[in-house]
Amino acid sequence: MHVKGQEFVPKTQPVLILSNHQNGLLDPLLIATKSNRFCYYLTRAAVFQKPLVARLLKGLNMLPVYRARDGWQNITNNNAIFEICKGLLKQKEALVIFPEGSHNLSRKVRPLSKGFTRIILDTLDTYPDLDLQLLPVGVNYNNPKGFADSMFLNIGKPISAKQYTTLKKVDAVAALKKDVQEQIQLLTTHIEDDYEVVVKNLEQERADFLKPDVINHYLVKGEKRSGFKRSKSFLKPLKIIFNTLLKLVLLPVYALWKLLFQPKIEEKEFTGTFRFALGLTLVPLWLLIIFLVVGFNLGWTIAVMQFAFIAVLALLSVKL
Repeated sequence: MHVKGQEFVPKTQPVLILSNHQNGLLDPLLIATKSNRFCYYLTRAAVFQKPLVARLLKGLNMLPVYRARDGWQNITNNNAIFEICKGLLKQKEALVIFPEGSHNLSRKVRPLSKGFTRIILDTLDTYPDLDLQLLPVGVNYNNPKGFADSMFLNIGKPISAKQYTTLKKVDAVAALKKDVQEQIQLLTTHIEDDYEVVVKNLEQERADFLKPDVINHYLVKGEKRSGFKRSKSFLKPLKIIFNTLLKLVLLPVYALWKLLFQPKIEEKEFTGTFRFALGLTLVPLWLLIIFLVVGFNLGWTIAVMQFAFIAVLALLSVKL
């Protein structure tokens, strides 16, 4: 994981973190762990439908927000949520919003919805002296469907929200959407036209998608700056061997993933998220079973050595 711009994150001021959204739950997790702020998150209401899941998500500081596609009768529920957001910002908390309104694997910033502008303007209407900061963020992945994958969290300079309060509301909404969109586009790869053709060309060129400034310069100017291509790894054959060995060690879990879990994922943006969840739950359980079986039958020294071998194998398969 690579991070740039952590020094731009306001430490004590209220802040609205505004990011592109490619990768399901991984995007907010990365922001949570690398922004150096205790954050609250606006999350699409559809994932709160099951009571147990709803309690879990709310325990993770996630707040449901309703969209037109969730039914117009539910839109009024946002009024209460926006009031909560105003209260959190008044308390100088950090709030994370993905203003595209949904997730998508495309390497482009889609048109922003205006919901985030309402939170900004309503908050400043109620608390005109609040020094609310808007923090644009670009989340970048080499392979957003993969896990483990390399990623780059690109944090931009904060924008003072007060400057928009002098405009008429309709002009303020338009200006906010335009300025935030432009800033996020600078912080992540943004392919405007001929998307499929351009992506295929960049992949064939082995473009390094963790360097959005270099990629975007190429897309606009046609010039390949230093660092445009990913460096070749001469250890790739070894990586393949280590990956194969790791799959054999984790064969029951890997089989469950391939045969049971992966085929049921309807939104590909959640592929990395579910693999991550599997790594946090079933993998440790399976390793514990192996450890206990080996320990009781061959001795605990061999069990510890075997566990250390698997740990090194996993590290090599990811890092090479």
